[in-house]
Amino acid sequence: MTRDPHPERKTLIGALYALGCFCLWGLNPVYFKTVASVPVIEVLAHRVVWSVPFLVILVVLARRWPNVADVLRNRRARSILMLTALILATNWSLYIWAVASAQIVQSGLGYYINPLVNMLLGTFVLRERLRPWQWAAVGLASAGVLNLAIAYGQFPWLALSLAVTFGVYGLLRKIVAAESLDGLMVETLLLLPFALGLLIYLAAIGAGSFGMVSSHLDLMLILAGPVTAVPLLLFAAAARRLRLAALGFCQYLSPTLQLLLAVVVYGEPFTQAHLVTFGCVWAAIAIYSADSLRARTVPSISHPRESGEMDSHSKCNTWLQKISAGLCQSRHLRGVLL
Repeated sequence: MTRDPHPERKTLIGALYALGCFCLWGLNPVYFKTVASVPVIEVLAHRVVWSVPFLVILVVLARRWPNVADVLRNRRARSILMLTALILATNWSLYIWAVASAQIVQSGLGYYINPLVNMLLGTFVLRERLRPWQWAAVGLASAGVLNLAIAYGQFPWLALSLAVTFGVYGLLRKIVAAESLDGLMVETLLLLPFALGLLIYLAAIGAGSFGMVSSHLDLMLILAGPVTAVPLLLFAAAARRLRLAALGFCQYLSPTLQLLLAVVVYGEPFTQAHLVTFGCVWAAIAIYSADSLRARTVPSISHPRESGEMDSHSKCNTWLQKISAGLCQSRHLRGVLL
């Protein structure tokens, strides 16, 4: 294999792809605000239906159809992916509802704490051991969430639900013998009959929004496909040019943009209690990131088991990293995304 003669250029291009990807994810509320008048379940159905053709194009270009067919023929993989598809649909529904009901601040909080929730899931489900600084990060984030619950008299269940569904999704996908692109294609195909059935039923009883309100709204609903697929394509392109550690740090750009949109553009409240909570979470992220960076740069000689656990944790840290790991393994996709 020849060595890249321009590694700096490759890194720069990868950074631009990553910037585009995370900016698009961070600007998702702008899109979902345009379809806020449509019931959440109908928006979800359109997102599934219109994502399929774009994912099909990606799979065809990557020449992954034989792999997708293998996954579909595997009963165990198909059963697990049906479950992960339902969890993913739940996560999408929660996010769509958060935007429509002016709770983007909570959704941003959910995506900030997702890596920390993943650490806890790894501890209690996979029996992975946390380092002291990781426990400190979890404690700080928990204190922040508790502060918001006490200040407003109700638990920020939406933020926790988004983080937990993402985390459980990642754990289940870890045990499926399918690369991420193949798995996502199968998940949307499994959801497609239900989504199409719902849209046909709504149209039959005259309760559907598509074709009934305006051509502008129809176009917005169709755009649910590229809104879902294009960032994934950009992320795949970035993942083959950047280290996963760099992508891991970039992931916080999305909730930051969402938070700014919520407060500055859409006028959602950001009180002193919110500031304390987000301050705790940001401090937890800083501790978590610094500890992860130190663990990567300091080799472990006397504790090989901890090193193996850390490596396992880094691979399943976030759903985004799961996607990148799977897409980077596809040699066909590497050529397509040059």
